Order: sequence, then structure tokens, then C-alpha cells
Amino acid sequence: MGAARGNNWWGVVLILASAAAFSTAGFFTRLIHVDSWTVLFWRGIFGGLFIAGYVWASGGGAAALKGMRERWGVTSLVAACSAVATVCFINALRRSTVADVTVIYATAPFLTAAIGWVWLGSRESRVTLAASGVALLGVVVMFGAAASEGHLFGDLLALAMTLLMAMFMVLVRRNRDTPMLPAAALSAFGSAVLVLPVASPLAPGGVAFVWLALFGITQFGLGLLLLTLGSRLISPPRTALIGNLEIPLAPAMVWLAFGEVPSLVSCAGGLLVLGAVVGDLWWRPAEE
Repeated sequence: MGAARGNNWWGVVLILASAAAFSTAGFFTRLIHVDSWTVLFWRGIFGGLFIAGYVWASGGGAAALKGMRERWGVTSLVAACSAVATVCFINALRRSTVADVTVIYATAPFLTAAIGWVWLGSRESRVTLAASGVALLGVVVMFGAAASEGHLFGDLLALAMTLLMAMFMVLVRRNRDTPMLPAAALSAFGSAVLVLPVASPLAPGGVAFVWLALFGITQFGLGLLLLTLGSRLISPPRTALIGNLEIPLAPAMVWLAFGEVPSLVSCAGGLLVLGAVVGDLWWRPAEE
């Protein structure tokens, strides 16, 4: 019981840290003046190298590769979900506001709970389901304004990204005995391969290249590494719900750095989501 509770808390800490890393996406996307496809290419390359380096440095490289070969179907599906979600995510940030993209991600707890129930027959805590419902309400409040503001397509890309990441979290949790870090590295490299035909890898200059490296290592590589590790320790809906801490952090960072002020509707949705995360952590801090 004590070990399980410790794992739950460790999982919460890892997901909170991943949310902090992921929240820098809008900052880097606004900072780097390079086309989306080139950003995706270098972000995937640097992120993949970071995760692969961690796997080998931790001494589990050979075992991880063996596990990936033995469960190739599962690891390939995990990698595909993450890779395509990454492509949707960066393009959504370029076609919508950072606030809208991050708030739409608030549907992830609801989607993971639904996928887990239909696919695995698992039932989530009523507290987390209630909190997920509040987070979903925040999205509904915000989504109605998207069409009139001219970025509905970007919001739809964000929704597709959210669905794919929900599947990613369910798959990692269901296959917790399978090493998934190689799949995370594969997904990073896979996103680079997907966009290579339309990217311009040689276009970025010196400063832009440094920012791309930091984007890939800190936001993508570190964020995906922490998410993959944390998703093994707590349930998918709770993983997604805690990860929603990114929602108030991302727009705040872009607002402070670039003066991109979120709309009142997006702020209202973000406050609902933040309240849902805090409520879940308060009412069931160590439950699974």
C-alpha cells in the first residue's frame, strides 16, 4: 500500500513537471520565425536525440530495444499517436491562439476516461470524473467563440491532437510493463520524418537554430520523457487532468513575453480547468 501510494505521488510529480515543460510550446512557437514544418523537423530531431540519450545513459538501452522489438505493434502505435499529435499541435499553435489550443487539451481527461471505459472496462474515481467534467465545461465555454474569431481549423487540429494524446496515455498505462521510452524517441524522430518532404532544414540561421534546439530538448524531449514515465504510475484520466496545469501556464507565458492577451472567454475556460485540477489533487491526493 505504501509503495503504491509513493508511486502515485511520484507519478503526480512527473506529470506536473511535464506540464511545466510542455507549457513553453507557445513561447517557442512565437519566438522562432521559421515555417511550421521546419520547426517540427528540428523539434523532432532534438527531442528524439534527448530521449534516446537518456535511455542509453540510464543503462537500459539494450533492454529497452529488446522490449520494443518484442512488442513492436504496441510501441509502433504509441509512437504513431505521439508523432501525428505533434504535427497537429504545432500547426494548431500557428493557426489559433495559445489559449485556445491549451484549453482544448482540457478534454483529454474526458477522452481518456471514455477510451479506458470502452476499451479496457476501467472505471475512474468519481472525483476525477467530476473534475474532468468541469474541465470539459471550460472547453465548451471557450469553443463557441472560435468560429467567429476565425481560427476554427486551428481548434479542430488541437482537438485531433488531444484525442491522439488520450490514446497515447491509455496505451502507455495499459502496457506499463513494456519499456515505452524507445517508443517516445521513435515518435519524435517519426514526426521529423513525416514533415521532411515539406520542411526546409537548412533555412534556420544561427540564433534560430539555437532556439530550435532548446525547443526540441526542453519542451518536447523533456516533456515527453516525463509524460511517458509518469503515465505508467497513475491512471490515464488523472494523468491528463493533472497535465492540464499547462493550460493557465502557457497563455500566461506568451502574454508576459509577447503581449498576446487571451480573450475573456478563454480566461474563463482556463479558470474552470485550473479549478478542476486543484480540486482533484485536493480531494484524492494519493488514490489511484
